Amino acid sequence: MKKYFDSRDTILENGLRIISIKKETRIASINIGFKIGSIYEKENEKGICHFIEHMLFKGTVKRTNDELNDELEQIGGEYNAYTDYISTVYSITALCEEVENSIEILSDMTRNSVFDEKELDRERGVILAEIRGSKDDIEDYSFERINQMAFKKSALKFDTVGEESTVKNFKQENLKEFYEKNYVPNNCSIVVVSSLDHEKIIELVEKYFANWKRKKLENREFIIEDNSPIKKVTIKKDIEQSTIMYLYTFYNLPKEMELILKILNHRFGESANSILFRELREKRGLAYDVYTNMDLTKGVKTLYIYTAVAKKDVDKTLKIIDRCIEDIKKEKIVFDNRAIDLMKKILKTSVAATIEDSEALCSYILGQALCDEDIFEFEKDISDLQNIDKKDLYDVARRVFIKPTVHVLVSEDEDL
Repeated sequence: MKKYFDSRDTILENGLRIISIKKETRIASINIGFKIGSIYEKENEKGICHFIEHMLFKGTVKRTNDELNDELEQIGGEYNAYTDYISTVYSITALCEEVENSIEILSDMTRNSVFDEKELDRERGVILAEIRGSKDDIEDYSFERINQMAFKKSALKFDTVGEESTVKNFKQENLKEFYEKNYVPNNCSIVVVSSLDHEKIIELVEKYFANWKRKKLENREFIIEDNSPIKKVTIKKDIEQSTIMYLYTFYNLPKEMELILKILNHRFGESANSILFRELREKRGLAYDVYTNMDLTKGVKTLYIYTAVAKKDVDKTLKIIDRCIEDIKKEKIVFDNRAIDLMKKILKTSVAATIEDSEALCSYILGQALCDEDIFEFEKDISDLQNIDKKDLYDVARRVFIKPTVHVLVSEDEDL
């Protein structure tokens, strides 16, 4: 398949999946991802994937903490890691000439980390500071509160960084046991975007990963739960603005309608010229920040609305958001052909930008691989765009914008 890029998909005997993307570029990007994230954690494990993500930078059998981070720096590019609901990912983006060094270092980190107890205790402090810091940020805190309200059993009610109680209690053996069970080749995918031939990439990955032993994976299931359709107010000291959040889940939305939802979401709240942005900021000057945040990941399927306003404007803002949603569902907001064509063009532009950028392309392909989705799904999306019309947008709005969880965060001296 070479219409957009030249790819090769290989699975080694130990179960490790390698996806090599060959394109004209001087910048290579390497992502290694494990299909283990916070959605798979048990009650007493909350935050363990995120903790392990931090610890893999803290030294290996071969390298001390300082040596590891110095060698990462010497590659001369960018290195990073993140944990989300379904995965833990490590990445390096650098010149193509650094591909082998990058693969070797990532191999050492992901296979040979030692979880030194002194480093573990230091990093525990860092993570606890991260958890506490999120409570001081009203945006982070608002997301945390609405998730706690919306879900009773789903892991989505917990933040990926974990809970203070669990992070404080993790011991070296807890992290090592979890790591050894889940950070294994048959739970891992590696994506490399570079100008190197596929054969060379496979040869390099085999050199540093082929003797990694596969293990039997524990069956970790997660709970799918619709959001609770409730409204609550939280009172917090020492805040200047109030925040308003809505949360919708859409697990029952057919896969083929997710593309339509992407287009609707862009027009509704994702862009700087969205319906919500124009109503709340441009027309009335009620808010500086107003946006939607959507996650189409398998097992997640969430759409949030977020804004921050003055305390006196909370009721007015809630009414405007509700009215915007109802006006779409009742087709009072008109999506004409010009608007729909623009939304389609924006989506095509986003796809093109992803394909052109080695780092973005690598991240996209890894995400698709970890969710067992087609890496060329975007090609089908581009084809399907031609058949979407305004009726589809109204239909998906009526399916998704129902029974929200609504949370309002206000200062303790506010009267609502």
